[in-house]
Amino acid sequence: MEKRPLYLQIAESVRQDLLEGRLRPGAALPSVREMAERWSCTPGTVQQAYKELARQGIAVSRPGQGTHIGSGPPALAGEKPLRRATVVHQAEAFLLEMLSAGYTIAETESGFRAALDRWRALSDASPDAKPQVLRFAGSNDPAVSLVAAHFSEICAGCSLQIAYPGSLGGLIALAEGTAEMAGSHLWDEESNAYNAPFVRRLLPGRRVALLTLAHRRLGLITPPGNPMNLASPADLARTGVRFVNRQRGTGTRVWLDAQLRRAGIDGSTVAGYNREVTTHAEVARAVAEGQANAGLGIEAAAISYGLGFAQLTTEPYDLIIPADSWSLPPVQALATWLASAEARAAIEALGGYDTSEAGRIVWIE
Repeated sequence: MEKRPLYLQIAESVRQDLLEGRLRPGAALPSVREMAERWSCTPGTVQQAYKELARQGIAVSRPGQGTHIGSGPPALAGEKPLRRATVVHQAEAFLLEMLSAGYTIAETESGFRAALDRWRALSDASPDAKPQVLRFAGSNDPAVSLVAAHFSEICAGCSLQIAYPGSLGGLIALAEGTAEMAGSHLWDEESNAYNAPFVRRLLPGRRVALLTLAHRRLGLITPPGNPMNLASPADLARTGVRFVNRQRGTGTRVWLDAQLRRAGIDGSTVAGYNREVTTHAEVARAVAEGQANAGLGIEAAAISYGLGFAQLTTEPYDLIIPADSWSLPPVQALATWLASAEARAAIEALGGYDTSEAGRIVWIE
């Protein structure tokens, strides 16, 4: 099978430099000409690589300023058709999740309208009563969505603003000051540790708290009954497997790529490896609709679609909070709630989570 296009190899090398600490948020990338000479390719190939990094939310290119490591996907201001398509896509994904969980269209519509009414009430409140917004950026997880939906109950007069640029994008957002809290489950192959090594690389010299949301079960999402008997990442290279992948920069993708390397498997030999989606729900939906017969995701997503699941590992999902944001009322309210029996019951009800360490705090000095 053909090797991956050169522009994707260039983009991957930049991403690895960032993950391994050779690049820092805000760092300037080589000019197009310098990179073309380094890779013995055309400037157009480098430009395509930088566009791919921008699509992943890792780099930002500005006329006259070159390309830098950035803090997330480019703004969509002015791109109204794309904005509308994105909203419709996310709404459809939510509707499918609710229907798969056994709710009727009428129940889903009623709940959604109630949520809209609550948000309108918050938006229309007087200036003295405006909600305190806590900005979150990081890895997609249903438990985070659960927290956001009930955040006004967790912290009166507060709201949680969510963006899902992936674990790496979340840490970059912290470094750039565009978020107060990130969500991460990045596994470091060298140390066999989660999150802390990446926090030290991307937020050097800063005191940062790792607040555990939960441990979640990660594995292969398959059609009901796992008819191909998939049991390991190496099985993804088998004939007949049609895979759907997560986007680069996510903790799930980092873990998968490391496991494939350990098994001596080139991703290009996995059918569907280059087909990327941005959430665990999209992985499950692709399998449920027959577009793929395997995907790597969390058990909660498989359960919501009534699919098969072959567990591969259990990973901590941590909320990454710099010390200068730790004292914020929404953060303190969230930390208190996560340590409660109520929080553990609510998260475990999603399926696929172990909340025995929910609310645990570890400081990175």
